[in-house]
Amino acid sequence: MENKKVILGMSGGVDSSVAAYLLQREGWEVVGFFMNCNVSGKSKLRSAIDWRREERDLKRICSKLGIKYVVADCEIGYDKKVIGKMVEDYRRGLTPNPDTLCNKIGKFPKMFELMKKLGASRIATGHYARMKGGKLYSGKDKTRDQSYFLIDVDKKYLDKCLFPVGEMTKNEVRGLAKRLGFRNWNKKGSRGICYLGKIDVKGLIRERLGEKEGEIIFDGEVIGTHRGQWFFTIGEKIGESKGARLNNLGRKYSGKRLIVGKKRGNRIYVFVDGDSRLMARKVWIKGFHWIGSPLRSGLKARIRHLGELYGGKLVKRGGRLGWEFSHGVQGVAPGQSIVFYSKGRVVGGGEIRLR
Repeated sequence: MENKKVILGMSGGVDSSVAAYLLQREGWEVVGFFMNCNVSGKSKLRSAIDWRREERDLKRICSKLGIKYVVADCEIGYDKKVIGKMVEDYRRGLTPNPDTLCNKIGKFPKMFELMKKLGASRIATGHYARMKGGKLYSGKDKTRDQSYFLIDVDKKYLDKCLFPVGEMTKNEVRGLAKRLGFRNWNKKGSRGICYLGKIDVKGLIRERLGEKEGEIIFDGEVIGTHRGQWFFTIGEKIGESKGARLNNLGRKYSGKRLIVGKKRGNRIYVFVDGDSRLMARKVWIKGFHWIGSPLRSGLKARIRHLGELYGGKLVKRGGRLGWEFSHGVQGVAPGQSIVFYSKGRVVGGGEIRLR
């Protein structure tokens, strides 16, 4: 029989605070685990998060609930393994998903490690997701579901994980927090990149990669230049406000919605919004893996967090696994995760490649 001690990944936010309460109510001894990217207060890592405020809010909740918490300094490893990887992917012409990588190599392994160290039997987070019968499901609140970001988490971690708020909506979480007297009940949720918040991503890329002039191509003609393909992603509208510099020919098309359709080297190819050449009918999947038992029929694919679920089918060719959409989809960016669902269950996924 497993002991009732659990390591809960916490921030100063309302979701993990309510998760702590729910776990306590179920009889768990909760140990909060706060992963801080600026313990010293002198971090050089670009971040929009007020780490001192987060820890202050965390202390209040832990004090109110009477639980202990542990602080981990994850700045060095995070900068090298997550942000460094993200920047390198941009350099290679990809559009990375640092949040899935953060969960894969940061949050969950660290919680699992602490679980073993402190003799706990489970780990937990405030994610809007659910584990049922060893299978991962989307959260009850379809407007907050975070299962997409868990696609790369090792199954051995998921099998030990509890998601206490997964059966609740965000409004229910806030309402409970308010009734409990949590001062963070209406605190604005975090947005943007894991551990960095809503930062100027292009500014960060410019710091790391600099600028490199390249051509913008439309219908075989050069209509302008840009400062580096890494500043643009497939599916993005391009224009002078986005850093493009259109020549006289390009300005003739400035009234149209020109969308990035592909990148080759440092060249960007654009097409008018809705052009059939912007529509992907098939993608290849790098690092595909199942979560739980394989399921090949009745699948739908999601190519971005909270994005539409697209019908189609898995295909295999030359040892490579791919997905054929039932209709063309615009804005499919290599480097992003493609996650497969069946009736709310997360079945598997991997990383998108277009060729």
